[in-house]
Amino acid sequence: MSKEGWNTLAAWRDSRMGERGDLWHRAIIDPTLLSLVGPVRGLRVLDVGCGNGYLTRRWAREGARESVGVDASEASLRLARRRDRKHPSGARFVRQDAAALSALKDEHFDLAVAHMSLMDIEDAEGAVRAVGRVLRPGGRFVFSIGHPCFDIDLRSKWVIERPSNGDTVFRMIAGYRVEHAVQVPWKISEMETAYTQGYHRPLPTYFRYLRTNGFAVVGLEEPSPLPEAVAKSPQGAYMLEIPLHLVVDAVRVPPDARSVRRPKSIRIRGSQSSERTRAAGGPRSGSHGRTRGTGSGRPSSRTGS
Repeated sequence: MSKEGWNTLAAWRDSRMGERGDLWHRAIIDPTLLSLVGPVRGLRVLDVGCGNGYLTRRWAREGARESVGVDASEASLRLARRRDRKHPSGARFVRQDAAALSALKDEHFDLAVAHMSLMDIEDAEGAVRAVGRVLRPGGRFVFSIGHPCFDIDLRSKWVIERPSNGDTVFRMIAGYRVEHAVQVPWKISEMETAYTQGYHRPLPTYFRYLRTNGFAVVGLEEPSPLPEAVAKSPQGAYMLEIPLHLVVDAVRVPPDARSVRRPKSIRIRGSQSSERTRAAGGPRSGSHGRTRGTGSGRPSSRTGS
């Protein structure tokens, strides 16, 4: 991800995230992510794109054998280390490119987490590959992203119809299949907007990154807002209908267990007991452009609403 934009945002984000996460994290995304992560006592944990490190420190305090946060932004890491000096947790913070993780040992970690960071990494496939290298066989990779189906930067927005019998909520989207990059706006004050680079990728792209780098998906969740988010966020109630985030739990399959044969066709049983067969492994759609932006939950958390 672009270091300059995140360095500019570091102090503002740290003031919002604190030790519990901002509203969108603590009351929408974190509960689902933490539920999938589960107990960390005795585990070696890697936090990829750790930001101010509030989760890295949390896992250290929960008894992780080792809790390491990595980030490309030196300004973010300075703030993470400053917080840890005030209230030592045993967490460690290292400046690293997520697509390389060159300072970390092979097959060292039991668990890697990328919390709302993978969609901000230009070489996301490289990051998945690097995570696979530093995880032990059977280790887990849990990551959260803006929902690729419903959170597509400027190409997605809420549509609210208000007839006499009550509101109806829709999510309007366009450009889902096309990978693209965008300058993401963060309104850090009434007078100032900062920008970072983000990337939209359709779901099959993420699953291809996982499959080709030796991961099998074992869990998939769409976070729903807690009452605090429903009460305090203008979009909170809408997310009871349509999710804006996705959390994936994947396991690094040992190399000697990856030779699974794919079927030549997939049989699909329809709701009317009809059957149809389609060829598997057809041409992939989508291009290799890049982008991401506003009109979604993620930019809303950026603007502070």
